[in-house]
Amino acid sequence: MKKLLVLCSFVFVSTLSADELSDILSSNKNILFDYQFQSNTAQSNTLENSWINPIMLQYRKNFSKQFTNRTIQTGSFTVGIDQPIFRSGGIYYAIKYAQALRGANALDIKIKKRETIGNAVKFLFEMKKTKLEKKKLRLLIKNDAIDIRQKRESYNAGLIDSSFLDQAILKKNQDETKLLELDSSLLGLEQKFSLLSDKDPEKLKLPTLKLISVEHYKGDNLELARDKLRAREKGYNSKITWAKYLPTISVQTRYTNEDLNPLFPVPGIQGKYFTYGFTISMPLNINMFSDIESSKVEHLKAQTEVIERKHTIDEEYKLVKNKLKIIDKKIALSKKDVQLYHRLYQTTKNLVSAGEKTKYDAKLMHNSLEVRQLDQKIYVIDKQIELLELYTKVENAI
Repeated sequence: MKKLLVLCSFVFVSTLSADELSDILSSNKNILFDYQFQSNTAQSNTLENSWINPIMLQYRKNFSKQFTNRTIQTGSFTVGIDQPIFRSGGIYYAIKYAQALRGANALDIKIKKRETIGNAVKFLFEMKKTKLEKKKLRLLIKNDAIDIRQKRESYNAGLIDSSFLDQAILKKNQDETKLLELDSSLLGLEQKFSLLSDKDPEKLKLPTLKLISVEHYKGDNLELARDKLRAREKGYNSKITWAKYLPTISVQTRYTNEDLNPLFPVPGIQGKYFTYGFTISMPLNINMFSDIESSKVEHLKAQTEVIERKHTIDEEYKLVKNKLKIIDKKIALSKKDVQLYHRLYQTTKNLVSAGEKTKYDAKLMHNSLEVRQLDQKIYVIDKQIELLELYTKVENAI
């Protein structure tokens, strides 16, 4: 926790490894991801060595009652190897295929982990935003109450009809309903966060994100790196498919240690001996060309997906950048409104002193000023949430 609190204020401004923010996840979540990484490594190692055939060990014991009043016992122990040593390049490509598959699967797990971390951080942002929206609604409800008071006075004085008063009361009820909905939303966010983290969200400091460069986003994009490895994996698999229909050379050797039948000794026959040889094989399969063509198509498809991913990355970055521009404009407008409300509030206070306005008019203006100040803080959080979409997909960002 101490590590997280110290780093969170700095982590998103500079480059940082994902492991340093993994503390935000619960121990069980981190353990599950560790198990996935370990499982991927173990499975990839198995696949990488799959071209090596096992050594077969066999022990056999025979009992024969062929002869009257006598049981003949013989035993044998054998060690056998039948190992391909040449598959027209298939062995090399099988090893490279396993390595590419390991890397692609590892990136898949890393992407999922970073998305989980990003979701936890996003829930923290959304909780902060919801609390600000609740403050804003409470101010609006206070303004609604002032508006009802003023309209009731005007109605009692016969200056307006009851519909204006009814609308003011309805507006207050609607805002109070929205406040209850925000309470429900906050409970939902807290529950979602608790499913990912066992930390107290109140004690976690929110990070400060800045727009990363387009070169960084493209060059270190995890999804693009994974898709490139998938394309490489499909390319090696295509070569494996092609090679399995070409000649294969295998060597065989067998060591035998067996008991000879004592009733029928044969001169020159040994109980311990080696046999060895080699095999050249080549399958003739009617589906050979279809199989090879299918693997080539899969490779071409994966290469096309890399091109599509690059296009998607460009559009993702442009979308976030354009959204940030819109939010910046909202912030600029809210700052202008704050300045305007500040002047109006000062003017209203002067009019209150002169007896031309009531203290409720001044309070109404002050609440409106605070609402626009809260809007600025909400827009800043909106920017952080947009930036988080980029950071979760980039290497050495979180």
